[in-house]
Amino acid sequence: MPTYEALKQQDSDIYNALVGEMQRQIEGVELIPSENYISAAVMETMASVFNNKYSEGYPGRRYYGGQTYTDIVESIAIDRAKRLFKAGHANVQPHAGAPANVATYFALLEPGDTVLGMDLSHGGHLTHGHPVTYITKIFNFVRYKMKDIETGEIDYDEMRAVALREKPKIILAGFSAYPRELDYAKMKAIAEEVGAYAVADMAHIAGLIAGQALRNPFDDGFDVILTTTHKTLRGPRGGMILSREVGLGKKIDKSVFPGFQGGPIMQMVAAKAVAFKEALKPEFKDYARQIITNAKRMAAKFMDSGAKLITNGTDNHLLVIDCVKSWDIAGQQAEELFDSVGITLNKNVIADDPRKPLDPSGVRLGTPAVTTRAMNEQEMDQLVDFMLSAVSKRNDRAALEALHEDVKTFCKKFPVPGVS
Repeated sequence: MPTYEALKQQDSDIYNALVGEMQRQIEGVELIPSENYISAAVMETMASVFNNKYSEGYPGRRYYGGQTYTDIVESIAIDRAKRLFKAGHANVQPHAGAPANVATYFALLEPGDTVLGMDLSHGGHLTHGHPVTYITKIFNFVRYKMKDIETGEIDYDEMRAVALREKPKIILAGFSAYPRELDYAKMKAIAEEVGAYAVADMAHIAGLIAGQALRNPFDDGFDVILTTTHKTLRGPRGGMILSREVGLGKKIDKSVFPGFQGGPIMQMVAAKAVAFKEALKPEFKDYARQIITNAKRMAAKFMDSGAKLITNGTDNHLLVIDCVKSWDIAGQQAEELFDSVGITLNKNVIADDPRKPLDPSGVRLGTPAVTTRAMNEQEMDQLVDFMLSAVSKRNDRAALEALHEDVKTFCKKFPVPGVS
C-alpha cells in the first residue's frame, strides 16, 4: 500500500481522507459499471513530473519550448491508440469524455444542425442531447429508443424514419445504461442514406472493443469513435477521439485545440500511453471476455431469483434492475441499502421511468472493477447472494452490520491493483 509520507506531513486532512478512501476500496465491492482500478504503473505516471510541463499544441507543433519528452509520450499514446482501435487518427488530449463529445460536435456541425442520439431513459447519456445540457442551446437533438424493452431491440425502422424527416448531420451510437450491443451496420447505412456522420460514443465499452470482446464500429464504416480512457479501458480519467480517416481527424484536432480547450494534461496523456500498452497485451483480451462472462452470470442469477432486469439480461458489462418490480423499493433506497453493506452501485432510471431521476425505479451495476480484482463466476454468485441477503434483511440493522463484515472478509481475498 502506498505510504504518502510527504502528504501525511504536509496536509493531514487530505491524507486522512485518502487513507479512508483506500480502505473503502479495499474492503468494499465496486459495481458501478463506469468505474475501475488502474495499475500501479498508470498511477505512478499520473503523479509524475509531466504535471509540471505545459504543452499547448500537438507533437512537433507546440507553442512553448522544452517539449522533447512530452512529444515522445503523446506520440506514443497516439500510436498505441490507433493500433488498439484500428483507427486512422487519434486525439488523446481531451480532458474528459464530455469535452471530447462537445469538441466533436463543434468539428462536424454548424449551429442549429441536428444530432440523432439515444434517449437518456432508454440508456443514452446526458451529452447525447438531454435538455439540461447547454449544448442543446446550440445544436438540435432528436432521439431514438428501444422498440422492445424486454429484449433491448432498438427500433431501427423508426430511427430511419426520424433520420429521413430530421436530416441529422450526426447519427450517434452510444450509451451509459444500455445492456445490449448496437447494430452498427444498420446505423451506418441510415447515416449514409441521409448524408450524416456515423459517430460512436464507446466510453463504457472501449475496453471491451480494444480487447476484441465486442464489435469495433470502425469495422462497419463508422467515421468517429469517442471514448473516455477509464472505465473498461482501465486507464486514467480522460477522453479520446478516434477517426477512421486522417483528414477528418485533423479537423477534430483543430476543434479540440485551440477551438475548445487549452493545453493537454500531460501527465494524464502519459498515463493513457501506459494504459494503452497494457490493453495491447494478450491477457487484456482475457480480461475483456471475463467482464462479459461475469455480467452474464450475475444477470442470470438475479433473474433466477425473480428480479426484473431491463432487456432481461446483458450482452456487455452492465445490467439495469427495476427495483420497484423486483423488490418493491426505489432505486435510491436500493443504492443506500447496498452501500450500507459495502457494495457500491448507482441508482438509474429505467425506460420511460415514471419516477424522477434523483429517485428513479432502478439501479445500474456492472463487472469491470470486480473483474480487475480477479473475481470470476463463482464470485459473481456470491455477490448476488450478498445483495439478495441485504434486500431480505433491509429492516434488520444488526443483520446488515453482520453482512457488511462478511463483505469485508470476502473483499480482502481480492487485492486492489496499486492500492492493496
